[in-house]
Amino acid sequence: MAENEELLDYEEEEQGAEQAGGAKADAGKKGYVGIHSTSFKDMLLKEPLFDAIQRCGFEHPSEVQHEAIPQAMMRQDILCQAKSGMGKTAVFVISILQNLEPKKGVPQALVLCHTRELAFQICREFERFGKPLNVKVGNFFGGMDLKAQRELLKNEEKCPDIVVGTPGRIKQLALEKDLNLKGIKFFVIDECDKVLEKNDMRSDVQAIFKETPHDKQVMMFSATMAKEIRGVCKKFMNKPAEIYVDDEAKLTLHGLVQHYVMLHEEEKNRKLTDLLDALDFNQVVIFVKSVQRAKTLNALLNECNFPAVCIYAGMPQEKRLEVYRQFKENQVRILVATDLVGRGIDVERVNIVINYDMPVTDERHGNGADTYLHRVGRAGRFGTKGLAITFVSTVDDSETLNKVQERFDVDIKPLPASIDTSTYMNQS
Repeated sequence: MAENEELLDYEEEEQGAEQAGGAKADAGKKGYVGIHSTSFKDMLLKEPLFDAIQRCGFEHPSEVQHEAIPQAMMRQDILCQAKSGMGKTAVFVISILQNLEPKKGVPQALVLCHTRELAFQICREFERFGKPLNVKVGNFFGGMDLKAQRELLKNEEKCPDIVVGTPGRIKQLALEKDLNLKGIKFFVIDECDKVLEKNDMRSDVQAIFKETPHDKQVMMFSATMAKEIRGVCKKFMNKPAEIYVDDEAKLTLHGLVQHYVMLHEEEKNRKLTDLLDALDFNQVVIFVKSVQRAKTLNALLNECNFPAVCIYAGMPQEKRLEVYRQFKENQVRILVATDLVGRGIDVERVNIVINYDMPVTDERHGNGADTYLHRVGRAGRFGTKGLAITFVSTVDDSETLNKVQERFDVDIKPLPASIDTSTYMNQS
């Protein structure tokens, strides 16, 4: 492997932009709110749904689930911000499954998100909790066979009760009258800040929203939510319950060890391979800032006998989902990625995230500090331990790191010569 070779930086042309995190600060670490002693049994869920939750190994709700599920079950509109990995998806999955009354040939729930991979994952969550309820779930996004999707929606026996998808494809199906939204009772946007921040995707959502009934429950979720976006979200809602589990200064994850490495660009490859040799890990995600860098770094790692796969926007749809499945099922342990998987994607075995490239802050890429939080949130999911290491090679990188530390009140220290494995790996 050409370990001192620089990766050429070709800016990604597709939607999946890139970002990562910061450098200095002197703040104390944030507090942590423990999981409530309340159990899911206390929520008086349908028996088959409660049984499914238990079979998946869950007994006690997380903080956000404890706060939000009861209100969601009462069909109140929900605007929810909570740290990554704390089970926000389960809030709308469980509350929708609890209240759903399937009607043949009429979808009743619509969930929108900004990437195909996240749509795929949300669909699987509905399927694993909803299986004993005989609920039908459909996944609709670009790159899939449009004719097959239309046939599915027109088949009264197979038409999904719950539709999950990306705004572009859902809008197309709705406006061409293939997808009937007149029976929608639950309207959800996951990672709502990302979905609503740009005018083109926001206009798609507005067009879809107009096709749904006035009387419905609206729920929106994200780990990061600027005040301006909160205002946009509320325009879709009727007196929502606003649930902010931890303020912004406490959004970084409990149990996640964070460090940075100051180095030159040409030193990154050598440092990365040294880390992969030295660290114990279950699975690791390495974030880069462009498609070309993802491809090149993946090739270099494989040449150096580190079996890795990569994922990025612009990849053929079937290949993207296959790579995601391989990583999710632990067939490969190293994933090189753009920020396509920086949000929402939940792979429970990931315990290390390496920011090979820092996120940037600009109109196209959004807020670099937000991106850092979403990236490192791929490790340390749901209160487990994890390690995040960020490479800092430019003045801009240092500025981003400082902003992360100031905004989220976290002290990110230089990477020490050695790290105690027990600080970032759960002991079996």
